[in-house]
Amino acid sequence: MAKPEMKKGIEMTKLRVKFTFPPERVTEPVIYSLGKQFNIVTNIRRANVTRDRGWVVLELEGSEDDIQRGIDWVTGRGVRVDPISGDIVEG
Repeated sequence: MAKPEMKKGIEMTKLRVKFTFPPERVTEPVIYSLGKQFNIVTNIRRANVTRDRGWVVLELEGSEDDIQRGIDWVTGRGVRVDPISGDIVEG
């Protein structure tokens, strides 16, 4: 995970990940729900979504525990989660 920051006494972490959605999850608000339910700031850096498939590269910011619980929830929904390193806006 990226270098933690402090926010109101809570250590904040940033993590870059790629979500790959199965066809049955493409139309569901998974990213919105992740942010809302687990107090995670989501920043979409790159995406490709069609009617029946999609992937999204995200920056997740929150406490390490919240991010891990959120990722566990996302994978439980059938979404593949892969770590990303480097600058994913360029290239």
